Amino acid sequence: MDFIEELTWRGMIHQMMPGTDEQLKKEMTTAYLGIDPTADSLHIGHLVGVMMLKHFQRAGHKPIALVGGATGMIGDPSMKSQERKLLDEQTLRHNQEAIKKQLSKFLDFDGTAPNKAEMVNNYDWMKEFTFLDFIRDIGKCITVNYMMAKDSVKKRFSGEGDGMSFTEFTYQLVQGYDFLHLYQTLGCKIQLGGSDQWGNITTGAELIRRKIDGEAYAITCPLITKADGTKFGKTESGNVWLDPRYTSPYKFYQFWLNVSDEDAKRYIKIFTLLDRETIDALIAEHDAAPHLRVLQKRLAEEITCMI
Repeated sequence: MDFIEELTWRGMIHQMMPGTDEQLKKEMTTAYLGIDPTADSLHIGHLVGVMMLKHFQRAGHKPIALVGGATGMIGDPSMKSQERKLLDEQTLRHNQEAIKKQLSKFLDFDGTAPNKAEMVNNYDWMKEFTFLDFIRDIGKCITVNYMMAKDSVKKRFSGEGDGMSFTEFTYQLVQGYDFLHLYQTLGCKIQLGGSDQWGNITTGAELIRRKIDGEAYAITCPLITKADGTKFGKTESGNVWLDPRYTSPYKFYQFWLNVSDEDAKRYIKIFTLLDRETIDALIAEHDAAPHLRVLQKRLAEEITCMI
């Protein structure tokens, strides 16, 4: 299976750095995706990234799920107009274990294959860093001008929210260092993420280039919206979680059953592993008799069973 080809027809690629496709065709490649451990369950907003990792492993490459224990303590300013509450280490560790359990339904962590998935926590390498070491070794590689040019930073400087603390401003450097660390220790050459992460991801690739003259790549997926433009994954009662303690299987199934026809056509490509022929046939069947909601039923069934 060709990873880029697969993601392209599923509508899961937003941006890609030049050379990424060539790298993937050349050899088994390692890629990572960061997950924010602010809760002890993932919600469906995380699913696009998780599906990217799953396709990556199916295509014969090695996926790494990075739990942002350190970055979770700072809070990512991307697309946020307020700072967030910071978590303590005990809570972060608990959340990490719970997330790994959920991810193992998608990724193979235990096999003997060379491309078995790994989970890492950036707190494990960041906690050893002193502030002075960090600003000397990493801070000097990236200019403030470069950091200020990022959209996530610009928005906050132009008066959205309450401005931006130094803590949040340094976020992209900390995330950039993750990429450098994984590049050096695990040979990780690609970072995956949502399109809102492009600024942070490119900072990482730039850091790898400036610090060790390495070649790194990136792929982002589009942020999923609903056809009417409202936010995907939110209901009146809040997030749709992958944990039955927070969202019952019944409610979870109902969420997918109730999506619009237009959304169902996009979601079935992104959130299931059904192949192209099957999906094309389902869409044709649905278009012939939309009132039967064939597409929504199959989407809801596939994804509820998978989770």
